[in-house]
Amino acid sequence: MRSDTGSDAQTRLLLLERNPEGCQTAVRDLKECLGANTEIVSADSGRAACALLRAGSFDILVVDLDSLADISPQPEVAMNRLCRLAEGGLIIALSDGRSVSSAVAAMRAGAHDYIPKPICGPAFAARVEELAQRHGKAGAMQIDTSAMGADADFESFVGLSNQMRVVYEQISRIAPSTAPVFITGESGTGKEVCAEALHRRGPRADKPLIAVNCGAIPRDLMETELFGAVRGAYTGAVRDRQGAAELADGGTLFLDEIGEMDLSLQTKLLRFLQTGTITRVGEGVARPVDVRVICATNRNPMQLIAERRFREDLFYRLHVLPIHLPPLRQRPADILPLARHFLAQFAREEHKHFACISAQAADMLVAREWPGNVRQVQNMIRRIVVMFDGREITPEMIAAADIEGHAAARPALTDANATPKILPMWQQEQRIIEDTVAHFSGNIAQAAAALEISPSTIYRKRQAWEQMEHRLAGAA
Repeated sequence: MRSDTGSDAQTRLLLLERNPEGCQTAVRDLKECLGANTEIVSADSGRAACALLRAGSFDILVVDLDSLADISPQPEVAMNRLCRLAEGGLIIALSDGRSVSSAVAAMRAGAHDYIPKPICGPAFAARVEELAQRHGKAGAMQIDTSAMGADADFESFVGLSNQMRVVYEQISRIAPSTAPVFITGESGTGKEVCAEALHRRGPRADKPLIAVNCGAIPRDLMETELFGAVRGAYTGAVRDRQGAAELADGGTLFLDEIGEMDLSLQTKLLRFLQTGTITRVGEGVARPVDVRVICATNRNPMQLIAERRFREDLFYRLHVLPIHLPPLRQRPADILPLARHFLAQFAREEHKHFACISAQAADMLVAREWPGNVRQVQNMIRRIVVMFDGREITPEMIAAADIEGHAAARPALTDANATPKILPMWQQEQRIIEDTVAHFSGNIAQAAAALEISPSTIYRKRQAWEQMEHRLAGAA
């Protein structure tokens, strides 16, 4: 990590832990996960911590709730006093898992998060960076991912956010199976990378992985591409041809953008999944094929079914082991690690000297929505490396290379009198919360955890929105 006071400055962390053995263990784990450029100062009592905060500033406070008792027996009162002295530092409460009410009280008093003991190094480091970005401190605190060890990357993925850790766990758990996998996610989130990871971690890793993009192949050629054809089956078929299913025999067949497949071919794909045999175009002989099928789409499959563009029986045949890849806007902790990864890669390929991203440029990257997800970050960084020379990416470089941003702003410049439609705050808040609830399939608790609010807040706001909508309907 680094501070924004200079490239050599340290991030300062204050650890409050009254148990000497626990303090020693926590210091060791924190140094290991946050890197050598983090200065760790410890205190064994709440009053000692307050004295240290009065004497100097700290970027992060890691506070054992039981160690605050000498300030006040009420955790909320004690934490509130500590927060006033912290002057904007990130505050993370440590809980032994039994005192959930104390942890909630600490967050009401101003703590940014709480985690159970003991500290898990890489997960803690990723959480700190995510909180830093969420609370506008990305430039001041940046995790050195090289200090996280081999777990910083998973297969070809880059990122240690909580959302991606769930994906990694899913991949590890279902890779050994032979059941079909259905991957969903927006364009650019890494669906093909996910399919490759499943293949490499499964028992078919030494067999071929054959990918077919169902949206890029003309409809009249798709059956041949998938199942093959015999000589003379159509004009130009001068020899027998194996399809992707046969080429993947014993291995994995990846059907990307499965939602774009023609309905007539969906029927034949369903028959293949049911029987385990394929029939080449122009041939009447069924050939047995043993493949694991992985498919992916950036569309909502239920909407495609409702529009009668995707067979419901095929969907349930494929939708055995689902994996959803979250968009980049829902995992901001991964933006800077991705940018640094691509910077190192493209600087090496282009023989440039880029090595880091300035604090201001880091804030600009984190603040973006990235509708194109990982692919858009990749394109942006490559554009910068090709267009500019230097050692550090600056805000000026980002502004010059932001082609997508320029294109989005251009229509607004053509009409000086145009006024953008701005929704009221409650409607914007409603959209954010309801989108998150939908992402977690209606699970209020998971959505509340992701948004860092309590589940009761969501229920309360829903009631308020309903009353507001009734009033607006009555006024209309």
